[in-house]
Amino acid sequence: MTTVLAILSATVLVVGLLIAREIRRRNIHRWLGAAMAQPFASRRRDDEVTDLLLCIADHYEPRWGNASDAVAQSRVAAWTEGYAAALGAFRDSDGRSPRHTFFYPIDQYEAEHVEAIAELCRQGHGEIEIHLHHDNDTAENLSRTLVEFTELFALRHGVLGRWPDGRIAYGFVHGNWALDNSRPDGRWCGVPNELTILQRTGCYGDFTLPSAPDATQTRTVNRIYRAVGRPNCCKSHNRGVRVGSGGDTPGLMIIQGPLRLWWPRRSRTPRIENGCIQAGQVPSMARLEQWLRAGVHVPQRPDWRFVKLHTHGAVEANRQVLLGPSMQMLHRSLAERAQGDTRFRYHYVTAREMFNLALAAEAGWQGTVADALDFEICPPGSGELTTPLPSGLGTVRISAE
Repeated sequence: MTTVLAILSATVLVVGLLIAREIRRRNIHRWLGAAMAQPFASRRRDDEVTDLLLCIADHYEPRWGNASDAVAQSRVAAWTEGYAAALGAFRDSDGRSPRHTFFYPIDQYEAEHVEAIAELCRQGHGEIEIHLHHDNDTAENLSRTLVEFTELFALRHGVLGRWPDGRIAYGFVHGNWALDNSRPDGRWCGVPNELTILQRTGCYGDFTLPSAPDATQTRTVNRIYRAVGRPNCCKSHNRGVRVGSGGDTPGLMIIQGPLRLWWPRRSRTPRIENGCIQAGQVPSMARLEQWLRAGVHVPQRPDWRFVKLHTHGAVEANRQVLLGPSMQMLHRSLAERAQGDTRFRYHYVTAREMFNLALAAEAGWQGTVADALDFEICPPGSGELTTPLPSGLGTVRISAE
């Protein structure tokens, strides 16, 4: 009997050590506690109305994998020629077709690619925002880069939103997940206090997170919050003040996507649900339930559930998911659910519109989702810009991945 107990104890110890090692290898220890605590705080009654606000933040990189000119061009053409045919017939609860937000990498800027996607967006299928990979950068160069490219995008291509005073407004996704120099090895950024620079150059919100299982993942999860950059400090967005918690809080708004650990049926192991849509992580109604259970919302409007997904959509295998049968099935399933359940509504929104809805919710907005889409940041092409013409791009230094 003693021998059996010893064997069982040793087995439990070994299994425990293996689990602990796997948890650390995948950086789950950084966020699991917070993720487990939140469902109890955000759980809602079954009889309450739920408005799903669905945003797809695409790290849209035609040059992914050092693609040739021909491959990059074919990737862009596949989207511009295929989007409407694949998804244009679907409609949300407001009668709007699916919206896609293309976070285009300014370090890989090619005018013809941006213009082609801009035309797709002008047809009502989405909006373009800013994506950036950089390494060993400086605050001065980053500021210059962001100003010159946002002006170029706005003035040459007619994209990016507007602040109420006419300044260019943009949403941001950081390359390699390294927002605010948050990688432990210091690579793929190099600029502490990056959040402040983003705000000063017109950024309205960051859409990088979640980054799990990467080590850049913050301890704050499933939140819409404001983070303040700190001089000479990195990863200032590790914690922040929740939007809607009261008071006039400063900082850059961080809109996170869902992050949970769950155990799908017929699966031998638990999975990290990080809101990624790609080959191997296809959308489904089972995943939708996890996105909703993440409970990303603003306290004043608990019925509005913010679901920000992310992808690298230019890549062929991922495009086949985003414009293929699995995504089409999700849209059909959403329509069927809304038709059969009057307490459920769903809304396709861009990153800009999601930011506006967060602000509206914080302000106690009691109107419809549709009427708050332009609550603060105006859509591209609205009014006259108050920024000067770009001075040229010859002095900008960018280090791409």
